[in-house]
Amino acid sequence: MIRRAKLGGVVIEFSDEGPRAKAPEHARRVPVVLLHGFTGSKESWLELREALSDSRRVVSIDLPGHGGTQAGSEAENYSMGRAVAMVKALMADCLDAPRFSLVGYSMGGRLALAIALDHGSSVEKLVLESASPGIADGAERARRRQSDEELAAFVESEGIEAFVNRWERLPLFDSLAALSPDKRYHMRRVRLRCAPSGLALSLRAMGTGVQPWLGDRLSELAMPTLLVAGALDGKFTRIAREMASLIPHARLGIIEAAGHAPHLEQSGRFNRVVAEFLNGAS
Repeated sequence: MIRRAKLGGVVIEFSDEGPRAKAPEHARRVPVVLLHGFTGSKESWLELREALSDSRRVVSIDLPGHGGTQAGSEAENYSMGRAVAMVKALMADCLDAPRFSLVGYSMGGRLALAIALDHGSSVEKLVLESASPGIADGAERARRRQSDEELAAFVESEGIEAFVNRWERLPLFDSLAALSPDKRYHMRRVRLRCAPSGLALSLRAMGTGVQPWLGDRLSELAMPTLLVAGALDGKFTRIAREMASLIPHARLGIIEAAGHAPHLEQSGRFNRVVAEFLNGAS
């Protein structure tokens, strides 16, 4: 079911599904919140939503600048801090679900990590897919801000199709060429539905270059955490291993034959790993 909720100056669009199973143990499971990556939307999670919604409530959120969420032109509405507050308020105040698990991919993984650090008592389990705690070096962060600003200016001046064409040519996504035609079409359709102004504001307010470095706080995470990366993505496999060594109750899931987006490239394996982690004992 597609729903909307107004929180401050933002109208959040999200899907709210399951559980379809009636077993009592399923009713006791906390909901899971799915947070997509940059240029994605709630529709990026179709297969995982289907895999999980038989046994628990699944809430997939369109983040500001993406999908059907309407956040206006105020830059603060697109910031990491505002997104943390919006997710928490949506679950606790609008959906009467003050405790939940989180699954976040890439940009959504950075957001999930920030939520878990700021509202740890609300998060039962945490899944971070191809995510990072930010950039530790200040000079490197500044270079990333400059790069994100150039991308923001490009999408504003050239439009969404030219931007998506450029985005899909990034070496980070080379392994996505192995996706089936149907999956590639769906992924591109989701990206093309983004508004240029929304992507530009997201890059400027929620990009890795403006995010505070969270690596020094990883030891604060008390909940069970699963770090997932694709074996073909050397950079994020390394980051996942480094994060796992610093998080007290961490597990590592390296998905073979996948790059930066295991939930798309090896969806069956990814869904099984995530479901087993969420449904298992803490």
